[in-house]
Amino acid sequence: MRTTLTCAVALAAAIAIPASAQRLSPAAETSATIAGKTITIKYSAPSVRGRKVFSPDGILTKDATYPVWRAGANEATLLDTPAELAIGALTVPAGKHSLYVLLDKAGWKLIVNKQTGQSGMTYDEKQDLGRVPMTMGKPAAFVEKYKMTLTSLGGNKGRLTLEWENTSASVDFTVK
Repeated sequence: MRTTLTCAVALAAAIAIPASAQRLSPAAETSATIAGKTITIKYSAPSVRGRKVFSPDGILTKDATYPVWRAGANEATLLDTPAELAIGALTVPAGKHSLYVLLDKAGWKLIVNKQTGQSGMTYDEKQDLGRVPMTMGKPAAFVEKYKMTLTSLGGNKGRLTLEWENTSASVDFTVK
């Protein structure tokens, strides 16, 4: 009887918790209002959980045949901008776009892709708007849970920063 009750309680708890809350990489969001426009990025935030991530034998770099990362976990990372953006030399029209990262040893590149609503593992290079070099660095401290941050730099300038494990990558942009 006790085992049945324990199983019933566990099952009821699992049913009561939404599927998104049960994920190892929960939904996350970052946004910033720049030049009166609120730019939002929705992504899933994985944790290191004792694994190697960006080292040569890490979970994202050991397979050199697939160097494009979905900039998070689960579904493709979604950028939603009400205004046109200039990210480096790339012009990104207002609307929704997917973000990926090319994990190149020479330096990462942010990929802005026209396709949205797909699994993060579904990447079609033909849908790319373009690729922009990122500035590489190290966070101030070890970052257990992946995070993306949009920051206003004043006026119509902003910065997107990705941090996880011992790696930081950023790119500046302008709201047009």
